[in-house]
Amino acid sequence: MDLFRDVSPEDDDLQPIINGLFGEYAARYGDYFSRDAEVELTEWYLPPQGLFIVLERNGVIIATGAYKPFDAETAEIKRIWTDKSLRQQGLAGRVVHELERRAVLAGYSKIYLTTGFRQPEAVRLYLSQGYDAQFDLARDPEEYSQPPFDGRLRFIKTLVREAFSKTA
Repeated sequence: MDLFRDVSPEDDDLQPIINGLFGEYAARYGDYFSRDAEVELTEWYLPPQGLFIVLERNGVIIATGAYKPFDAETAEIKRIWTDKSLRQQGLAGRVVHELERRAVLAGYSKIYLTTGFRQPEAVRLYLSQGYDAQFDLARDPEEYSQPPFDGRLRFIKTLVREAFSKTA
């Protein structure tokens, strides 16, 4: 049985996964997105303003996700990851849905997120989850790696509290 569990981004059992996630980014992008380029504070991912969750199966982490405040009404989703051997099974979608549900409970009304220009599977995931692309989907994503762009593909979604009332 799969279970969601709230964690701190500093939990020891999460570190190999986070390191692996950044390793995947490095393999796709080289130094384009440096791990050190973004300041990340643990408290951003802790309740009540933030959240970091893992999806576990038989005590093993199989997927992760988090959100942090973007502004007073908007949460920013981060760290969506699924175990390589379990991809294409809807786990990331389940994590995103749980993050949205929890963001509504925390008082957020919108979600913002970015993914990289070399992650077409992430673009498909977010589009399938009802996110609105803030970039031209018809354009070659590699163009977004060139100035004046920063390589990030942005998405937004308005959360409807009633959509989560059945699962809250």
